Amino acid sequence: MVEEWPPWVRRAYRRAREVLRARLSRLEEVSQVNHLRMTEAFREARVAGSDLHGSTGYGLDDRGREAADRVVAAIMGTESALVRQQFVSGTHAISAALFGNLLYGDTVLSVTGVPYDTLQTAIGIRGEAVGTLTEGGVGFKAVGLTPENDFDYAAIEKQVTSAVRMFMIQRSKGYAWKGAVNMGQIANFIGFVRERFPDRVVFVDNCYGELVETVEPGHVGADLMAGSLIKNLGGTLMPSGGYVAGRRVLVERAAARFAAPGIGLKVGATGDTVRLMLQGLYMSPLTVFEALKGAVFAAAFWQELGFDVSPAPEAERTDIIQAVRLNNPEVMVAFCQGLQEGSPVDAFVCPVPGEMPGYEDEIIMAGGTFVQGATSEFSADGPLREPYIVYLQGGCSCRYLEDAHVRAALYLHRKELLHQT
Repeated sequence: MVEEWPPWVRRAYRRAREVLRARLSRLEEVSQVNHLRMTEAFREARVAGSDLHGSTGYGLDDRGREAADRVVAAIMGTESALVRQQFVSGTHAISAALFGNLLYGDTVLSVTGVPYDTLQTAIGIRGEAVGTLTEGGVGFKAVGLTPENDFDYAAIEKQVTSAVRMFMIQRSKGYAWKGAVNMGQIANFIGFVRERFPDRVVFVDNCYGELVETVEPGHVGADLMAGSLIKNLGGTLMPSGGYVAGRRVLVERAAARFAAPGIGLKVGATGDTVRLMLQGLYMSPLTVFEALKGAVFAAAFWQELGFDVSPAPEAERTDIIQAVRLNNPEVMVAFCQGLQEGSPVDAFVCPVPGEMPGYEDEIIMAGGTFVQGATSEFSADGPLREPYIVYLQGGCSCRYLEDAHVRAALYLHRKELLHQT
């Protein structure tokens, strides 16, 4: 098949494979640590075959759900966790953590700049949604990262007042060209907070970052974090859900917001999904490993074809997101349409830009996944705004991803769009 491709595709493919081979040993080291930690978490949680049958109604005494809580707490390095299929997205889980732990008159200070679109809406700094954080009397401030992509400690210190209750860190780049912060940087920032502002809460939006490095935010002292189960931790199996993890009292407050005070940690029926929840968790170190391999391949492949990419192929990773800058709306749409042809589901569908809840701009998305929007499988999306960047996430198999990227390149060639990059 490779010999049938145009020479420029063969050249890009072979170069990407070479770069991936050079990076593979490092990715395997990280994966091994996380595989062993996951196995140990399951042993400690004493997961049994009888835990896999789920519950109905209130979900009282659901041993499988309680085991998932213990596994995620262990993996995240925290006292407690709330793992529920009823979370509809990572934004939902993050909102529960914020709303549960911030009261009228408090302020949350984002130290990685203004967060991505859906969180801006939930906080209340964009759009006209009801029930936002700011509508409830909570203040919001943001300090961007330095040009070197690190925390701006001097600017942060100037913004801290007695009202600042929480520091918020977005671990991934979100819809930004740069901005992902690694665990070493997060550890340094938490050390700074413990020294200067020991009574404040450090919250980490952990979406797209789980199992990418050998430690998680809880291991370096974060108080609270949240993420999605159709991203890294779902192992491509979980059909919905999210998690909140951290200090017990803070997780309890998030659980009260998620359900109701006094019952939050004790309820939540799992139905027939508890096996998928636990099995997805167990498989997640493998699927994250495959996603990272695919991200490295994509970076090298599209860079060879003349596109700017972030991170660079040789860069250390702290999330699974790979950005490709296209500089042209027509190219951006065709890029996603080509990737859609490489999807297992709806490969025949031609995606077009459209509105999505929580986003200001139209979104173009390639998402032929078994679970709608599951970035643990593979998706490529981005807001249709300059400089027209597509953000690639996930992938249960690097081999499948390689095929999708080749198909996208050939699609752009058929559309005579490569010269516009």
